[in-house]
Amino acid sequence: MEKALEILKNGGVILYPTDTIWGIGCDATNVEAINKIFEIKKREKTKSMIILVENERRLQDLVDVPEMAWQIIDLSEKPVTIVYENPKNLPKEILAEDGSIGIRLVKDDFCKKLISKLNKPLVSTSANFSGDKSPLKFSDISQELIDAVDYAVEENRESVSKYSGSSVIKVWSDGRVKVLRE
Repeated sequence: MEKALEILKNGGVILYPTDTIWGIGCDATNVEAINKIFEIKKREKTKSMIILVENERRLQDLVDVPEMAWQIIDLSEKPVTIVYENPKNLPKEILAEDGSIGIRLVKDDFCKKLISKLNKPLVSTSANFSGDKSPLKFSDISQELIDAVDYAVEENRESVSKYSGSSVIKVWSDGRVKVLRE
């Protein structure tokens, strides 16, 4: 945990286990680190990435949370990423073309502790090259990708994710809802 925090605080990029699959992450407020992830993944900058937060307070610091989003978060049994309009306090490089952002309120203890100690939201994008299969366990991650990041977390390397990703649901401030990924 301490090594991961040191890397993140210094603008580095890590591989880490999330509440779904293994992810590539960085401080979501650090533009240089965000751009480094796009380069590592060989991903177009027009494709947005999601961020993880550890508690409701941090979520509310970033977006106005519609009532419908709270209901979805409370009722969802699997990890759910909500796409919100008009985020604040985030660099444009992390936002989708329409200015929205996907945010997941994590329940995983390791992620919660890491984000809390960093005291900033954390980028989370699948630990693969753009277009490749998402890694359900650490051994699914290519050596080339492991070599490209600044640090790979030691935690949970043997476990296999129950989820191949989160549900992704867009919620508008007027209460409209659209399921983008189940």
